[in-house]
Amino acid sequence: MAATPPRTLFLGLLPWPERQAVARALRTETVGGLVLLAAAVVALIWANIPLSGAYTTIRDFHFGIPALGLDLSVGHWTSDGLLTVFFLVAGIELKRELVVGSLRTPATAALPVIAAVCGMAVPAAFYALTVTVGGGSMDGWAVPMATDIAFALAVLAVISTHLPTALRAFLLTLAVVDDLGAILIIALFFTVDLNYGALAGALAGLAVFYVLQRQRVKGWWWYVPLGVAIWALLYNGGIHATVAGVAMGLLLRTVPDKDEERSPAERTGHLLHPLSAGLCVPLFALFAAGVSVSGDALAKVFTTPEPLGVIAGLVAGKILGIFAGTYLAARYTRARLNPDLAWADVVALATLGGIGFTVALLIGELAFPGTAVGEHVKAAVLIASLTAALLAALLLRRRNAVYRRLYEEENLDEDADGIPDIYQRTEAGGA
Repeated sequence: MAATPPRTLFLGLLPWPERQAVARALRTETVGGLVLLAAAVVALIWANIPLSGAYTTIRDFHFGIPALGLDLSVGHWTSDGLLTVFFLVAGIELKRELVVGSLRTPATAALPVIAAVCGMAVPAAFYALTVTVGGGSMDGWAVPMATDIAFALAVLAVISTHLPTALRAFLLTLAVVDDLGAILIIALFFTVDLNYGALAGALAGLAVFYVLQRQRVKGWWWYVPLGVAIWALLYNGGIHATVAGVAMGLLLRTVPDKDEERSPAERTGHLLHPLSAGLCVPLFALFAAGVSVSGDALAKVFTTPEPLGVIAGLVAGKILGIFAGTYLAARYTRARLNPDLAWADVVALATLGGIGFTVALLIGELAFPGTAVGEHVKAAVLIASLTAALLAALLLRRRNAVYRRLYEEENLDEDADGIPDIYQRTEAGGA
């Protein structure tokens, strides 16, 4: 009789190299999230100053190179241009997860991928049900699908929880898969009239990018002009230009050669991650989050089916989708929850998933460009993200004593050698 395979531990101690990589990513995202939060507050205040049109005047000011089809408003430069850097970093992180991280094998990838997919599908279903009942538009079905990792980590920083690294890493992986889903949705469903000549040029540029990487060609003077050309061609080709960022991120080499200390992907991510989190995404938020918060505008959010669908999707849909996906995947993959944690911790993590700020705002702009409904959807994203943040804060603070104990155990370093003692005990025990 064949032996039953051992059950894998879910949300257990991460391998030391993986934990170091996650810690670096989370540290930058947390700082960026706090800047993002500040930018959103400034945008709301600025956009609601009585008798002042400065916000919309600056946001709608056009500049660029019309001859190249690049005469964009400030708002569009931030969403189509600066967010490309954000998606480039997301592509690099996704490639790292696929090659050396938690998504590198089907066994380890199954649980977070299933949880993330359910965390996208169920919110979309909640939106669809809401607008169907209310007689609204299905155009915004993808708005509540994305999780904003930076904003979620900013919430954790504000409420001062000691969330164990495994929970933070799981949230990061969910967000990475979410970003991939979002960019696929943008590429497939939010395209305008296609210019096949420009798209062919963009594909040729990506092919050159790939060859340069495989030939170990170094030097920013090769890649920056090429990247800008790919972005411009893709923009003129009718596909949202942020897709260029993900494509280039996925083409960067992730595994270093023997004579390299760090891979090109790691070097690029190290350079661009602070720029993305600290400047590009906050500037996008500054010109995307400025919506009216008057009584009439807020009333429209709660009486119009499209924004109601967004709120239902981000708050209720995300919680149900992520938790149900995680629970079912753990059950059918024979994963065993870390005995130091409880399923209530997964519910709290799923609640954090309802913070869908950056990508949700972007998809909202694409789904309802320049319309009153679009402004109401933006307000709904802000309200839903704030609601999810408050709910998550309540749930996480209730369990903070447990998190503090686990955090202290996994960070204790009595011999001061830079490696937590729990890893040395594990190695000594042969586990």
